[in-house]
Amino acid sequence: MTEAPPATVAPPSGPAWEGWSDEQLLDLRLCDLGVTIAGSALEPRLAQLAAELQARGMRFRPHFWLADEWFCPDGVPGMAIPFYLAHPRLERLEQAQMLEVEGGTPEWCMKILRHEAGHALENAYRLRQRRERVRLFGRSSQPYPDHYEPRPYSRSYVLHLESRYAQSHPDEDFAETFAVWLTPESDWRVRYAGWPALHKLEYVERLMAEIADQPPLVRTRRRQDSLPRLRQTLREHYARKRRHYRIDEDGDFYLRDLLKLFSADPAHAAQPSAARFLSRHRTVLRRRVRRFTGEYAYTIDQVIAAMIERCRRLGLRLVAGEAETLLDLGVALTAQTFKHRHTGRHRVPL
Repeated sequence: MTEAPPATVAPPSGPAWEGWSDEQLLDLRLCDLGVTIAGSALEPRLAQLAAELQARGMRFRPHFWLADEWFCPDGVPGMAIPFYLAHPRLERLEQAQMLEVEGGTPEWCMKILRHEAGHALENAYRLRQRRERVRLFGRSSQPYPDHYEPRPYSRSYVLHLESRYAQSHPDEDFAETFAVWLTPESDWRVRYAGWPALHKLEYVERLMAEIADQPPLVRTRRRQDSLPRLRQTLREHYARKRRHYRIDEDGDFYLRDLLKLFSADPAHAAQPSAARFLSRHRTVLRRRVRRFTGEYAYTIDQVIAAMIERCRRLGLRLVAGEAETLLDLGVALTAQTFKHRHTGRHRVPL
């Protein structure tokens, strides 16, 4: 009698929408996605954050939930993580809609997690009113500015997230400083030797030693705007998100910049079209400016799109060589991007 072959267990099937087109997926409500942190690529990253806190002797552990974006609500010792990081198909949709996936690589994700952990910890131990914290970082009550232009040579702030984010607000300064302190092998004493920012790092180290084994003062497990409560469709979500990062074209400002690089004079009629030149180099320009400014790729792309439309309308053409023009264009685009910079990227504690 022959032995029956061993029974095979079918692999768990993914969500029904996994194979849908972007157009189909966009009509699904966020609350119907059904994704969770458990079993996703987020699990090992959150475990790494817990291990880093443990290595520093910290008793505190933030709680996590999925929402529509990164944020830490004021007064809550936890953080929201964007839903798209819980599934590769949703990451691909995010890339298609917003031209990038914020926190999409392990390294980038850990940087944001450490930053948000700094906010959650401040909430957990009510640190914002401490006299030394106020003296070194400033008051949390200071309003978030509509925009900020970072001082690239300032040594009063640590460098962690892009855009020199620590310079945007005292709360972000503390969260960034905490993130640098927490990062394994960051060697911050050497990296920031002689910087005023070193005093902030040393304060964080003293403060963490003081509270390390203390239970948090705030223990709420509130999950603000958690995914199951979000009734809007993905289409509505991305329309709102794009509106938030869209820029308003300032025609005169663009005109001044563009007329330094291009011309509508008939003498240059044989030269390449400025609109076509910009369109051809759009991806390269977006990548370069993104790397330098840390601004959202979608915002940069909006600036480029407005420039292209302006060039097309005015019939502008190149004046100098392509290599020189591309270099000058990168400088102009960077200036335009800084002009349209918005803060509050990590919605804490707005």
